[in-house]
Amino acid sequence: MKIVVLVKPVPDTYGERALSLETGLADRAASETVLDEITERALEAAIKHAESTEGVEVVALTMAPGDAQASLRKALAMGAASAVHVADERLAGADYVRTAEVLAAALRRMGFDLIVTGNGSTDGTGGVIPAMLAELLELPLATRLETMEITADAVRGTRATDGGAMTVAAPLPAIVSVTETFPDPRFPALRGIMGAKKKPLEVLTLDDLEVDADETAAPRSIMTAVAQRPPRAAGEIITDEGDAAERIVAFLADRRLV
Repeated sequence: MKIVVLVKPVPDTYGERALSLETGLADRAASETVLDEITERALEAAIKHAESTEGVEVVALTMAPGDAQASLRKALAMGAASAVHVADERLAGADYVRTAEVLAAALRRMGFDLIVTGNGSTDGTGGVIPAMLAELLELPLATRLETMEITADAVRGTRATDGGAMTVAAPLPAIVSVTETFPDPRFPALRGIMGAKKKPLEVLTLDDLEVDADETAAPRSIMTAVAQRPPRAAGEIITDEGDAAERIVAFLADRRLV
């Protein structure tokens, strides 16, 4: 069985995040690039299954700038058998449709039995890529899983609902997305870090995937303007002199908040 886990290098959640006003894209030089935590949890689940089941191969796949290989090496150090990195300057600023099309092309080239993703990244929080991939690859889709059980011919799991939990299942091949409720990812051991240097890491371009580089070849979302978020104004401090409640009510009423 071949499990492909979509991993994503993102600006460090605990670092400074900045937006480039020239390109409208995240300024990746403003903070360290790390693997998104939700994709680490997805990877951990796949690796644990591989460790307990004979004949299971875990491959990490990402579409990211060329400097993202350090993050992929971490995925290899955690236990992935190999990694595939789609890197092409023509993909800078790719929207969700473009991203899904390229990832789908890479997945067709790689082959798979199960695709595991996070339910949304911390930088874009779009959460639409799993559904787009399912449409493009004509796969059954199970989203927002909080537990996952993989068998030889199916994947099962539970997702939270307003009234409790729902159990879902899909025949393989399939795609699933998992939530942050999955177990914490492991810290790579020294042996894993050293071994990651020898594991296969394939770099692919649009030409390798035979994907049309023409931006007009697919529907595009167009950025019309980009601006820095205005600084927050200082709040108003109300000193209680016996009429604080009335002043707070008046403050809220003036702003039509009550």
